[in-house]
Amino acid sequence: MASSIATRTGDDGKTRLIYGQRVSKAHPRIEAVGAFDELNVALGVAKANCSVDSRRELLTRLQSDLIALMGEIACDPNDALRYASSTFPKVNADTLARIDAGITAIESRHLRFDGWATPGANAHSAALEMARTTARRAERRLVALVDERSDAVRPLALQISNRIADLLWLMAREAEADA
Repeated sequence: MASSIATRTGDDGKTRLIYGQRVSKAHPRIEAVGAFDELNVALGVAKANCSVDSRRELLTRLQSDLIALMGEIACDPNDALRYASSTFPKVNADTLARIDAGITAIESRHLRFDGWATPGANAHSAALEMARTTARRAERRLVALVDERSDAVRPLALQISNRIADLLWLMAREAEADA
């Protein structure tokens, strides 16, 4: 018989970080992980509404990046070295470079836009905008961790979070142009 998803260990309002430390489900680290989990879902919605293969592939890759990033965020800073030497997937400088390359590629197409966007040109662009705003919320949760403890996350995690939101903004503009 398969084990149940309902472990009942969270019934007291607590959950575990990656190496077993129990914290409140309202702990800022859990809030950050949850915000990135919401972003992963929002990217899935954008992907489900996308008919452009290259954009779908990029969204899938961003989802994989988020899974790696969530693992890192779910680790207490006291266990950072243990996590770094683990076999868990990790984000790195190449991750940031790939996201930056996506930004550069879209910017090179010289899309036209003026000021604030008004989402809703089509379902896909609206889903990308929803993902972008979710990305900004997740970024704020990371910043809150750093504000609390300067070594809470690597600076690279903040850079990746910021760039994902930038990339999603550009992808939404491109999706609007597709309409």
